Amino acid sequence: MNIVQRILSAILIVFFSFCPSVFASDGTINIGFNIPQTGWFDLVGLHSKNAAQLIEKELAEAGGLKVGDKTYDVKFLYGDNKSNPTAASTLAIEQVSKEKVLGIIGPLSSSQAIPVAQMANSFSTPMISPWSTSPLTTKDRPYVFRSCFVFTIQGPVLTKFLAKQFTATKGAVLYDIVAAYPRGLAKSFKESFEQINGEGSIVRFEEFRSGDTDFTKQLMSIKESGAQFIFSPQHFNEIPLIIRQMKSIDLNIPLVGSNSWAGGNLLGECGNDCDGLFFSGNYASGGATGINKQFVDAYKSAYGELPDEPAALTWDAVRVFLQAVKDTGKLSGNLLADRKAVRDAIVNVKNFDGATGEMTFNESGDPNKCAVIVKIENGVFNFHESVCL
Repeated sequence: MNIVQRILSAILIVFFSFCPSVFASDGTINIGFNIPQTGWFDLVGLHSKNAAQLIEKELAEAGGLKVGDKTYDVKFLYGDNKSNPTAASTLAIEQVSKEKVLGIIGPLSSSQAIPVAQMANSFSTPMISPWSTSPLTTKDRPYVFRSCFVFTIQGPVLTKFLAKQFTATKGAVLYDIVAAYPRGLAKSFKESFEQINGEGSIVRFEEFRSGDTDFTKQLMSIKESGAQFIFSPQHFNEIPLIIRQMKSIDLNIPLVGSNSWAGGNLLGECGNDCDGLFFSGNYASGGATGINKQFVDAYKSAYGELPDEPAALTWDAVRVFLQAVKDTGKLSGNLLADRKAVRDAIVNVKNFDGATGEMTFNESGDPNKCAVIVKIENGVFNFHESVCL
């Protein structure tokens, strides 16, 4: 725990020493959203909030949430973590103490989710992160859950897909060595691919640093290597530049990505350059059926666009949380006891039918679920196939 987190934790300890633990005395349940409404991931946060507001509207129309024989008003408290770990931690303190939330939805990005998860667990407050795929988010934290998969699943999933789709036996990786997510996933993918195709089958493992915009040197090295594809686990706002630079040097091999492609405005920034590309993810809005179609139709009707992965994962996370609250059978009004009751109920959620697929939870905090291979076609993220390990 760093110095900022220690200070914030000390503040919270003082708060709980003098503040009563009763909540919902006015018949209201508060749920905190620790999401980015400004900063680098603001668009991702907007889509997450959009999805939550669909559920908020449903609750209002239903007259609240019935838990046992009592119906509660539910308030969604949307906090801005500013796409920043320190701001996310400060917000968590406010939500857990001052706003007396029953639980937290978010953060989305692992860089914010990991420190907030540490705090939520320390103060026995259930938290569900929709989009944080780092194993560290839930590791040894019994009060912390996620509605997405852990990023390490993507290495084996993509290795299996690349063999089937492209008969690929050698490839290259292009990644940011500074940022935790791409660095970790690049390493995980390399290990998975080489385990099947042999040591050295990743013929180029090219790195750059956060903020770099010229990848020509790395791409030329890959072009000369004989690689059959490039795997790049970069975020949605970096991929269009990589694709255009590949085209500028006539590097005509598939570019394949991870679920980090799924948020933001990849399609708007990439245009036709992204057509035909594949990435692994949790979700695809194109070709939706069942409950996913219900979500897609509601989201498109409300906002005039298709939902992305963070939106769908948020929709699922909120619905899982509300189901767990109902599954407690009764809220005592004691905040600490009710937080524990909700946490225990989340662990026992089985075969939950979500927009992103069926989920079963356990003590690890990580749902059992399959990954999706998404294909970009005509400006839509389409479901290509499901890969289960």
